[in-house]
Amino acid sequence: MNEPVRIPRTLPRFSATFDPQTLSEIRRAAATGIYDIRGGGTKRRVPNFDDLLFLGASMSRYPLEGYREKCATSVVLGARFAKKPIELKIPITIAGMSFGSLSAQAKEALGRGASAAGTSTTTGDGGMTQEERGHSSILVYQYLPSRYGMNPDDLRRADAIEVVVGQGAKPGGGGMLLGQKITKRVAEMRTLPEGIDQRSSCRHPDWTGPDDLEIKIEELRELTDWEKPIYVKVGASRPYYDTALAVKAGADVIVLDGMQGGTAATQEVFIEHVGIPLLAAIRPAVQALQDLGMHRKVQLIVSGGIRSGADVAKALALGADVASIGTAALVALGDNDPHHELEYQALGTTAGAYDDWHEGRDPAGITTQDPELARRLDPVAAGHRLANYLAVLTLETQTIARACGKSHVHNLEPEDLVSLTVEAAAMAGVPLAGTSWIPGAGGY
Repeated sequence: MNEPVRIPRTLPRFSATFDPQTLSEIRRAAATGIYDIRGGGTKRRVPNFDDLLFLGASMSRYPLEGYREKCATSVVLGARFAKKPIELKIPITIAGMSFGSLSAQAKEALGRGASAAGTSTTTGDGGMTQEERGHSSILVYQYLPSRYGMNPDDLRRADAIEVVVGQGAKPGGGGMLLGQKITKRVAEMRTLPEGIDQRSSCRHPDWTGPDDLEIKIEELRELTDWEKPIYVKVGASRPYYDTALAVKAGADVIVLDGMQGGTAATQEVFIEHVGIPLLAAIRPAVQALQDLGMHRKVQLIVSGGIRSGADVAKALALGADVASIGTAALVALGDNDPHHELEYQALGTTAGAYDDWHEGRDPAGITTQDPELARRLDPVAAGHRLANYLAVLTLETQTIARACGKSHVHNLEPEDLVSLTVEAAAMAGVPLAGTSWIPGAGGY
């Protein structure tokens, strides 16, 4: 009797469009009828600084010798109009992250680490805490559409004011802070009911455009006796025009936040599908400053996915004055540390992927208002880790600058860069490696 012929079957194949994560999200949405909320930044891969390489010095360029020849890193912010511009020792700052989103211990640790490194930290939404002001040698006060925690006395106590028009994770969208993180202290600072979900406005209540922003900046200058630099922060969407209009309105400093920038909580669809990568945003912003004759006169701070000294150096080479870190700073404090792996698993996730910051159950004690969890974070030790990390970023940036023959990190320039991909070459405005071709050169 003949055996039946067994026909081999091909292996199951997942759809590139309907991959397992997409299928799981469809099932979750169908079961709940609620859109997904999370923290952090985009998780899709987008063209980024890894797609660029530096051209180190050899015959046609002369490198600086090791650590014996100096490579300066200082930067002055806000000298356009402010009586008291900010002087930083390093070209790296800490981005705005609110008390409410973060624990008081985390805010204190950020201030300690930034101060030890000679740089600034930023309040975020919800006002200024004593822990943060007391441990921040240079503190930038964010002035947001919500006006939560806004206090004229705190504005005067700050070293600079940052008018937030938008952020990279959600340009055009407002903030979220869910009720489980609105404790008695957070509620009192924000003049909100305790334990009730908070959604802040996507736009300022008292102005609607750049002409009105000019008036608002004048008000802030008068309130602070023209001492404090005024920043304007925008999420990366239309960086050329947003930068030009912010300059016209009188900003001392522009803060440009790419889509890799994190958030405490917003819709997943916002994080992954609104805004543009930082790599695509820097050159148009710099071009706007150059066209107005304001490059290096109005400083450009960029943020959104900065991880290493190489990222910092590449941002500076493309024309930025400062790179700002948020998510990386939280990781330095202890966010998503494998030390808490069992607790992350109990929350249905794993170390390195935990992003449910809005739930307030962070085992690391950083993105929580639970007093028991928050006590786990030692602000002194965490601040020391952050200072170490900032020191490494600075040394890495200097190492690259020296290799390119630069005596100051701000002397890095687009000519020092090439791209590995056509997309990154077009976005950054630098040649494809091994060629002189810049795709799309000639316009934005």
